[in-house]
Amino acid sequence: MRSIDRAPAVFRCIRALAWCLSAGLALPAAAVTLGEKARESGCTSKPVVVEGTTYKCHTASGAFSYFNVPGTEPRSAEPQTRRVPSNNTSTAAAPPSPANFPRVDPATQRGRDDMRRKVLGDELTTEEKLLGEARMAYANGSPPPLPEEQSDAAKYQQRIARLRQTVQLHERNVEALRKELSR
Repeated sequence: MRSIDRAPAVFRCIRALAWCLSAGLALPAAAVTLGEKARESGCTSKPVVVEGTTYKCHTASGAFSYFNVPGTEPRSAEPQTRRVPSNNTSTAAAPPSPANFPRVDPATQRGRDDMRRKVLGDELTTEEKLLGEARMAYANGSPPPLPEEQSDAAKYQQRIARLRQTVQLHERNVEALRKELSR
């Protein structure tokens, strides 16, 4: 393989490494625009919203590139009529299933639904327990500093940020499980 053939791959690797480093350094996400992310992802076509803040576009290699634009309102880069509808808002009726499509009797489906509810309930109980533990560790943003953090305020602030993220993660999980159980 010649070095010329490897140049695009090396360029993509360097770009991906730069993106990972900037994400790891927690640069302000609000400063990133759709156009900047599209250029960063190597888009050759106009980005199209997939769902929420996730976009896709064609790259020079002909493949799709998927990327998120954090900190922005969900929107479309194209007119609303060309936007891909999300899965939860279906306006058309589902097409009828083929005649030879396997059917499940109502008792079996009810059993599956009950099992699903039980599993979701167990997951919800576990998440609520983890949320309680995370909130106790976070202590409303002022947990007691560990011995190694008493002389290093930056370490203490980093631990508080991690604890806050953990609380937020468990809150989102509890919310998602409750929403799923309500269906």
